[in-house]
Parts: sequence; C-alpha cells; structure tokens
Amino acid sequence: MSNPSWKLKRRSMLKGSGLALALPYLEAMSEDKITKQLPKRFCCTYFPYGAYLCSPNSEHKKWSFLPHENGKKYSFTDVNRVLEKHRKDISFLAGLSHPQCRKMGGHDTADTFLTGTYLKAPFSKNTESLDQLIAKSIGGQTRYASMTLSADGGIGEFTRAHTLSFTHTGNPVPTMNQPRQIFERMFTLDSGRKTSVKKKLSNTGSALDMLMDHTKSMMLNMSRADQHKMDEYLYSVRSIEQRVQRSKQWLDVPLPVINAKHINFDVNDETPKEFITCMYDLIHLAYQTDQCRVATYQIGSMNGATSIAGKYPSILGLGSMHNVAHGANKPGGAEKQGAWNRFLLEQYATFLDKLSNTREGNGSLLDNTVLLFGTSNSKTHVNTNYPLILAGGKNMGFQHGQSLKYDQHIPMNNLLLSIANKVTKPMISFGDSTGELTELS
Repeated sequence: MSNPSWKLKRRSMLKGSGLALALPYLEAMSEDKITKQLPKRFCCTYFPYGAYLCSPNSEHKKWSFLPHENGKKYSFTDVNRVLEKHRKDISFLAGLSHPQCRKMGGHDTADTFLTGTYLKAPFSKNTESLDQLIAKSIGGQTRYASMTLSADGGIGEFTRAHTLSFTHTGNPVPTMNQPRQIFERMFTLDSGRKTSVKKKLSNTGSALDMLMDHTKSMMLNMSRADQHKMDEYLYSVRSIEQRVQRSKQWLDVPLPVINAKHINFDVNDETPKEFITCMYDLIHLAYQTDQCRVATYQIGSMNGATSIAGKYPSILGLGSMHNVAHGANKPGGAEKQGAWNRFLLEQYATFLDKLSNTREGNGSLLDNTVLLFGTSNSKTHVNTNYPLILAGGKNMGFQHGQSLKYDQHIPMNNLLLSIANKVTKPMISFGDSTGELTELS
C-alpha cells in the first residue's frame, strides 16, 4: 500500500537553489512504520569513588543513594528524590558488579565499567566497551559514531583512565573536555574549514594506503608472534582508514541548523554545575539533531591527585571528591557524601527532563534512549554492589518504575548484555555475562 501524498520519509531533504537541509522530525512522519524506525541511542554517565549506601535502620538512611525498599513500592530518599518526576522511566539497581574486577584496586575499576575485564599492569589489556560495540553496530548511520566526554580529556593512565570507552583491541578512546571545541567540531563547518578538512582527509588517505602496502610486504618475512602484533597494528590502521572514509562521506552532507543560545560555553573547572550541565546539553543536542547516537561521559576519573573534577565537591563546600568518599563513615560524612551524590543527580534529572521534553515520533528522545548512570564502587575501594540507575528506552521494551536488588553472583555484564540486545542485534553473551536481566523488560 502506498503512503499518502502528505507523508514524508524521515531522511527527506529540503532542496532548492543549490541548498539542501535535513528536515527535522515532523508530524507528517509519525506513522507507525516510521516510528518503528526511530533511532535507538545509548548514553552512559560515570562518577568515581562510589556513593553513600546504608541499611534501612541507619540513622543516616535519608542520605542513601539507593532506595531502601525493593520492588515498585519503594520510597525516594533525600538524595534521589530529585528523580521522582521520572519514576516511571527509571530503575534503581543494587547488587551488581564485575566479578573479575572485585580484586582490583579500589581506584582502578573505572576502566572496566563498560567492559568487566580484569586489569593488572603491565601485562593485561582491556576489551571492547559496550558503547563502542553499540557504536560499531549503529554508529554508521550518523555523522559521528560516538561521543566520548570527560572532565579531564585524553585517555589518562592505565587503570585510572579518563575514558570509559575502549576499542575492539582494548585501546582507550580519547575523550573531549572542552565544550566549545566539542560544539565546533560537531556542529560547525564553514567553507574555509571544509576545504582544509578535505585536503587533510585526502592526504591522510594517501598516506594510509602507502603504509598498508608497505606493512603487508614487511609481514612476509616476520615470525608468527610478530605477525600477530602487526595484525593488531593493522586493525588500528584500518580503524583510522574507516574514519577517514566516513568523514569524506559526510563532508558534503549539510550540518543541522541549530540554536545553541541556551548552552553556556563559559564554563571551566571552577563551575562544576555549569560544566556538567553543558556536557549534558551537548549530548542532548547531538541526539536531537541525530549527529550521534552513542555517548559516554566520565564526570571525574579515579585519579584524585590529578583529576580536574576532584575539586568539584570542594567548590560546593564539601571537601575534595576523594576525601568526601573516604570520610563517609566519619561524623558528618554521610551528609557530605549524600549532598555530593544529590548534586550529581540534580544535574542528571535536568538532563532527563530535556530528553523527556524533546518530542520524537509518538514519544520522546528519552523513550528512544537507554541511559546508564553509576559508579564502580559501592563505598570507596569496595568493588561490589555498584549503585546504578537505568533510565529510558521505553520504545525498546525497557520496563521501569522499580528498585531491584540482585544477588552478588549476578555479573553486571548481564545488565550490559540486556542493553546491547535492545539497542543492537541480539547477542548470546557480553564478557562474562550469564544471561539477560529479565526484570527490566
């Protein structure tokens, strides 16, 4: 049956006088067939050093990051009450962790949050993170396969990385931490820069071709061990080659026309609330314009001595992030860590507000995005019982409005597998997973 003449395809272009602009989502696109084709997205936000957790009988129970009750009839605490308006769109998860990482150092597990792989210097290596696996599957449909953001930028140190994202070969994916640069890279491209980029891409492509030819000839006389190393190297080269080809393909596709007046780019490490809000705004903008569908944001790294975000709680009058976590059981410590956790959830709640208020198809961006928020410690240095919040993904089949407590023997990779199977093609396993978390669907 043919579509009515007034129906439009999602990828329709407005053309005229040499101008081509990608149309925004319109009501004329909202038929069931189009709705089913709406983008699926994934976002992971990580904060270091754990959260305040306690028993329901504790005198400090109001400062708990997680609810004290299980099931659908749970009560919010003073810390997580900022999420109450999103009750139907969130699930609190307790008890999950990565079994392989429980014996690692308490400051060393951020690198493993989306992989679940045991790391120990200098011989071990990470594996592919969930976000990069998803990006490999669905990222080819957008200008950028993924966004990797952090407070610190770059990759950081082994086991104390500034990134949650790792490639197929276990190499860290560098993060961006300058909001204005992120915006300009993703949303601006004047004619002068476009010409420059074309030239660079052409030169890079030629250089890669020469490198590949030279390397293949060298491998003929190598030992098997050296050939294996070179195969890993060539995988990295091929990844660069794919990114170059991808960039060439998108270079002539018009960038979306956007209004970014609401984004405050005058932020720095002295304005934690504004900085975190700006990062969320950039992710929201990337999702809204379909520039990208996969994002990770590391609010702070586990290296307290050098992480820019380490002083965020101090600016709020609470003390350094590391000391707030270590002092949680000291007099006044529960209130301080609880206040810091509440601050983080306040910014996250605002991010969920924006996703929820942005209409898409018969629902919202939140309905088409699954979001994971959490940390890889319960208390600082304790690599079990990760405090986690799963949100969104209604149109992917996620069921929320509950607080769930899992047995410690259930690996967190069961959660990551559940996410992967909703966003990408079905998989049998992810890392050490033993199955999906059926309670979430």
